[in-house]
Amino acid sequence: MEILMKEFVKIYGKRYSHQLAIDVRKEPFKWLLASILFAAPIRESTAMKTYRVFEKYGYTTPSKILEAGWDEIVRCLDEGGYTRYDFKTADKILEVCRNLAKEGLQEIYEKAKDGKDLENKLKNLAKGIGDATISIFLREMDVWEKATHSISKYAEMAAKNLGL
Repeated sequence: MEILMKEFVKIYGKRYSHQLAIDVRKEPFKWLLASILFAAPIRESTAMKTYRVFEKYGYTTPSKILEAGWDEIVRCLDEGGYTRYDFKTADKILEVCRNLAKEGLQEIYEKAKDGKDLENKLKNLAKGIGDATISIFLREMDVWEKATHSISKYAEMAAKNLGL
C-alpha cells in the first residue's frame, strides 16, 4: 500500500507539508499545527489559509502561541476562515502548546516505544486530538522511524477507485 500511496502523491500532487513549505525534519511542530487545522471537517484551502495566517503573525511555536493567548488565536482562526470551529480549535491548540512546553515533540518521539505508543502519546497532547489528526501528522513524518500509521478505509477506497 505504501508504494500505491507514493504513486498517488506522484500523480495527484505534493504533500501538504511541501505546499506549506514546512520542513518536517526541522519543524515538526509547524506540521502538527497544520495537521490540527486539516483534521477538522473544513475545506483544505481554508486549513491552508489559516495556517498561513498563523505563520504571518509568527505563531508557529508553542511559546509564541501561548504568548498570543486564546483571543488572538481565535482571531487568527477567524481571519483564515476557520470560524465554525474557532473556539474549540483554539482550546485544542493552546492545550497542545501547554503540554509541549513541558515535553517537546522530539522528546515525545524519543520516549515512544513504537508507532502505537507514539500515536497514543500524541493523542494525549489535548482533548480532541484523535485518529484524523494523528494520521495526517504521521503520514508526512516519514523522517521519524516510529511514525507508522494506518491508512484509513476511505483512503483505501479512494485509491482503489482511482485504480491504484
